[in-house]
Amino acid sequence: MRKAALPQRNVDAMLSRRLVSESVGVTGTTVNCAGVDFGGPASVGSRACRSAQSVAKRVFDIVVASAGLAALLPSLLLVALAIKLTSRGPILFRQRRYGLNNQRFIIYKFRTMYIDRGDESGVLQTREGDERVTPLGRILRRADLDELPQLFNVVRGDMSLVGPRPHVPGMLAAGIPYEDLVQNYFERHLARPGLTGLAQARGLRGSTRNEEVARARIDMDLRYIQTWSLALDVRLIIETIWSEIRRAGNGI
Repeated sequence: MRKAALPQRNVDAMLSRRLVSESVGVTGTTVNCAGVDFGGPASVGSRACRSAQSVAKRVFDIVVASAGLAALLPSLLLVALAIKLTSRGPILFRQRRYGLNNQRFIIYKFRTMYIDRGDESGVLQTREGDERVTPLGRILRRADLDELPQLFNVVRGDMSLVGPRPHVPGMLAAGIPYEDLVQNYFERHLARPGLTGLAQARGLRGSTRNEEVARARIDMDLRYIQTWSLALDVRLIIETIWSEIRRAGNGI
């Protein structure tokens, strides 16, 4: 039997417990968070700590994503024009994905499939040599250029630059729904989904047909949530950019 998504109140409670126990160091009656000492009772300090962390990450996301959109605007326009000229259909592909606290949002990507062959549900994963993908789409996917419109999702607040990659509801792993394969699957939604994440930076990307790889991805997602810091976000962004440069150089 397929497991239902966690009720919102359960997700909120899990998030609060995890942030207090793993992101906040309690010393006596005060709370120390990321080197900042918040005076007063632990409950007050922990709330201040969570708020400070959340604001810092959000500001970082907005500044970097906005700068990225400004710098990449000419490239984004060229890709949009190329899609329009080479295949029939919209420039952007829109799809519902899981976001923070299991809330669903519309993700934006450059369309890489023929309009009459796409899978809006996203349950049917793209495979090597997939005939649904356009010739231009293969190039965009190879260089991950189809993901760039998600910078708009970051600015909107649907996503973060770094976090667990957003999954479609009902996503399959090893042939069964992911939430059936991994017991604590929904805990990955305690953070905003990201353009990249710890799993992707460590090479755990692509197909989820292999059960061991699928489980390892969720383990990495949860490890990121438990050990998050702005320094980690910066490092993962640099690692991702370097990885993309190496892939492009190798023609992969």
